[in-house]
Amino acid sequence: MTMTPDDLHQRLREQRDLFNEAHSTRLHRAISWWRAAKEQDGNADLQFITAWIALSACSVTDESQAGEDGLLRLIERFVALDKEQAIYNMLWHQYSGPVKALLKNQFVYGPFWDAQRLNSGGGEYREGREHRQGSVSDWKARFERSSVEALNCLSRKKVPELLALTLERLGVLKAQVIGGGATFNSRVNREQVETGAGLLMTLLPVVLNIMLEHPHDDWGELAFPVVTDQIL
Repeated sequence: MTMTPDDLHQRLREQRDLFNEAHSTRLHRAISWWRAAKEQDGNADLQFITAWIALSACSVTDESQAGEDGLLRLIERFVALDKEQAIYNMLWHQYSGPVKALLKNQFVYGPFWDAQRLNSGGGEYREGREHRQGSVSDWKARFERSSVEALNCLSRKKVPELLALTLERLGVLKAQVIGGGATFNSRVNREQVETGAGLLMTLLPVVLNIMLEHPHDDWGELAFPVVTDQIL
């Protein structure tokens, strides 16, 4: 049965006593943004943005903000609790081709854009940037290694790692779109945006359902909790 935001919101209301305040707030926010994303059918740009916000509402905690390791642990938990293997089916069947294309696309690979900015900078700017960990000048070699890693995840059915790599690429696209680095409804990045919107819209009900079914798990503290007392 296809789930809708109204379905999950009704379940949240019926089970509210099972949730602590933080988890109830987290789900309420995420479902509200998923509903907003559903309302953007036919507009890939706005659907991608609102769907990303919905996913962030699920996953942005004090722990996950610590870095990639925190996010990977959260993804591993989602996969472990996904008894119907919906995430696996999404990555290996429903979106197998688009995921492969996304992972092979240099325009959603962060170091590619670092290299572009480095090459367009002045001498002093360029010299300072080269001291960063992992020179951006070798982005092509790093991109190839990342692609090989992704293919290994595909061949070995490493679901958490593949989802993490996919979200990493979509994170670059998100930064580009929200940061004003892309034209609204542009044909240039249409395939990436449409793929990203489709993936997120398929992933969201799975993640939200898992979080509804496991209210007593420790999902972490909210990074932005509800503040009831006025702060001067």
